[in-house]
Amino acid sequence: MEKINAVITGVGGYVPDYILDNEEMSRIVDTSDEWIMERIGVKTRHILKPEQGSGTSYMMTRAVAQLLRKTGADPNSIELVICATTTPDYHFPSTASLVIGNCGLNNAFGYDMEAACASFLYGMEAGAAYIRSGRYKRIIICGGDHMSSMTNYEDRNSCPIFGDGAACVMMEATTEEVGLMDGYYRVDGKGYQPLHMAAGGSAKMPSHETVDAREHFVYQEGRAVYKHAVLDMTSAVKTIVKRNNLTKDDIDWVVPHQANINIEISVAQRIGIEKDHIMINIDHMANTSGGTLPLCLWEYEPQLKKGDKLVFTAFGAGFTWGASYMIWGYDGAKEAAKEPAQFYKEGLMTREEWYKQRSLLQTSP
Repeated sequence: MEKINAVITGVGGYVPDYILDNEEMSRIVDTSDEWIMERIGVKTRHILKPEQGSGTSYMMTRAVAQLLRKTGADPNSIELVICATTTPDYHFPSTASLVIGNCGLNNAFGYDMEAACASFLYGMEAGAAYIRSGRYKRIIICGGDHMSSMTNYEDRNSCPIFGDGAACVMMEATTEEVGLMDGYYRVDGKGYQPLHMAAGGSAKMPSHETVDAREHFVYQEGRAVYKHAVLDMTSAVKTIVKRNNLTKDDIDWVVPHQANINIEISVAQRIGIEKDHIMINIDHMANTSGGTLPLCLWEYEPQLKKGDKLVFTAFGAGFTWGASYMIWGYDGAKEAAKEPAQFYKEGLMTREEWYKQRSLLQTSP
């Protein structure tokens, strides 16, 4: 029997229309464009307003709808939907159930996966396992978060980091040597204090006191998170590279979680990868948590070619982290042309201008 691999065959995405730039952010909280760009690297972020839509399921539904249009897949052929998110619409029902219902995926089951900013990375591994089992042929993995719903806009250190958005991939069975080839994933359970939302769960239920104390928002100790993220993402990537006998010259793209531009720079320097081989969109998308990896694929799809070697890496609360190795399975330019991911707005700098201004990713072996 031939070996079954799980390969991505399409990408869809969605970001809200409203753009919150640093100038407006500086009117909300005591900050500035210079401060945000130097410490975080975010110029703009997309925000889901109530008048446009409600909840993570709205954004994921839009992303899945685009995916189905681009691939031409029959909705009834989808057998599973995994929604990687930290901001589900409700404790229950699951966001996956809402997306399945909204998109008319009548033969699918689904569930949510919550591993903070590593959710989509873990979701790809889980989805690939279903495909490799031989019981499932076509599934969808969504990643996205409504981060503005849990952002404290009185905290100048954290509120400029986050934005809203969602994207998804279709994953199918193949016997070709393409797809998700390997993965390395870890959780240490030591990351509660530096990165958490204190209230709203069963350990600390909502009350007047928790609302007054603003405990329903992201709390982050930036320095501790930065240190762990750089060390753990670097270690995970090096493990994957060594285990698969890869060199830095073999890697066409590194797809890192878009947490902070300085984290991405530090990881890139440590693994010796130059800027032209790193997917970066944090400048105009911000940190969308579970959405960062698939949104990178959505934006960079036109540049992806069959046979390209990709290394994904992410880090999130818990702490959760890991890396995976994928061989891309199709000509991205042809598929992306069907419905381009266009979310640059007039007046914003291009990515090349951004690189030039900041002289980013001056890496050394």
